[in-house]
Amino acid sequence: MVTQSSPTNVMWSSRLMFILAAAGSAVGLGNIWRFPYLAGENGGGVFVLVYLACIALIGLPILIAEILMGRAGRQNPITTMKLLASESNASQFWQVIGWMGAIAGFMILSFYGVIAGWAMAYVGDTATGDFVGISGAAASQVFNQFISDPVRVIGWQTVFMLITVSITARGVSQGLENTVRYLMPLLFLLLVTLVGYSALTTGHFLEGLSFMFSPDWERFSGESVITAMGQAFFTRSLGMGAIMAYGAYMPSGSSVVGTATTIAVLDTSVALMSGLVIFPLVFANGLESAAGPGLMFITLPIAFGQMAGGQIFGTLFFVLVTFAAVTSSISLLEPAVAWVGERLKLSRAKAASLVGAIAWLVGLGSAASFNVWKDVTLPNGWNFFDVMDQISNNVLLPVGGILIALFSSWLLNKTILQEQLKEDTAYLGLWLWLARIVAPLGVMMVFAVTVLAWL
Repeated sequence: MVTQSSPTNVMWSSRLMFILAAAGSAVGLGNIWRFPYLAGENGGGVFVLVYLACIALIGLPILIAEILMGRAGRQNPITTMKLLASESNASQFWQVIGWMGAIAGFMILSFYGVIAGWAMAYVGDTATGDFVGISGAAASQVFNQFISDPVRVIGWQTVFMLITVSITARGVSQGLENTVRYLMPLLFLLLVTLVGYSALTTGHFLEGLSFMFSPDWERFSGESVITAMGQAFFTRSLGMGAIMAYGAYMPSGSSVVGTATTIAVLDTSVALMSGLVIFPLVFANGLESAAGPGLMFITLPIAFGQMAGGQIFGTLFFVLVTFAAVTSSISLLEPAVAWVGERLKLSRAKAASLVGAIAWLVGLGSAASFNVWKDVTLPNGWNFFDVMDQISNNVLLPVGGILIALFSSWLLNKTILQEQLKEDTAYLGLWLWLARIVAPLGVMMVFAVTVLAWL
């Protein structure tokens, strides 16, 4: 066992609570608009199969590694890596895993709060009927006017960050656990409701189903494989310390492999069901299945504005998006809060307020990237938002994921490894093979393709 100087004595009340929290961390904005779009544009059913294979071969092994290391260390990711490296007679260089994860999570949270604020604003706009009967040009104008207004954008960013900080400040039991206990079941209920609405009212449910799941080899390529690998890694919240931090509160005696598999299934289910909500609506209104913010904030408001009951169900959709954003944001804040609290001997409330305030302050740069700083760019055209996004998602996370896989499978003390996976001994050999070779190579391929695209 790891020798812990001050291990956490706080635990999730049950394995189910840990699963809901970790699934909430993984379920976010990318599941709701990015995965359905990628599936539709990269071969439909064949892309989904490759994506599922990538989850099994890349995402799941690294997810297992983060959980078992978090539970072994029982502290924040930075201190956990220090302890595990020492116990494994490995270089203290491996602390970099904790540092990179905490920094990446902090960077992502800073701009994630901005986008989540957009979703919160659209809850009210949809509920008051602003999009009823709206045209494509008008919907685009509404969105562009909104993001061009720094006061509104920063205002909603502030509201979202205050919610995130207030939840995290209350601790694991009263804050994190109580939030996921109610939000995650509500999220799934909303999603099932919206799938039913899409199936019963659009008349294009089978077309949406076909768009996502029918194999289309003409749209599938080697680049599609890389895209599937990247989505399988990034949608699991891997490499940012969130899962390791949550794993520190995981009760002993639970199967790590079984728990990780359940988390992966829940996260993937949300992504697939989101596509079944979105694309029937898009096709029913003859709209473009555009990616990114255009799909969520322009195309879908048009669709809901044209549908019977669209005002109600459009509001529910943006509530769903907001719930998903909250469950992800609290996991992004947690690693840094845990470290600051332990390092500076601060209460949870003070640590959460300090880290949240700094993330909000840094996030102002991302908020300004769409208005007052929109012309402030690097020579390659990146604005502040792009820089934060690219460095965190395309550098820190993949490098962190590779290091996690290598350390846990090659260097981690064998006694610790066997203790953490004692309920999963039948899978130990397979996991070691995947974590040592397959997962690092897969993430390296995604990382290399991304870097080459920059050059």
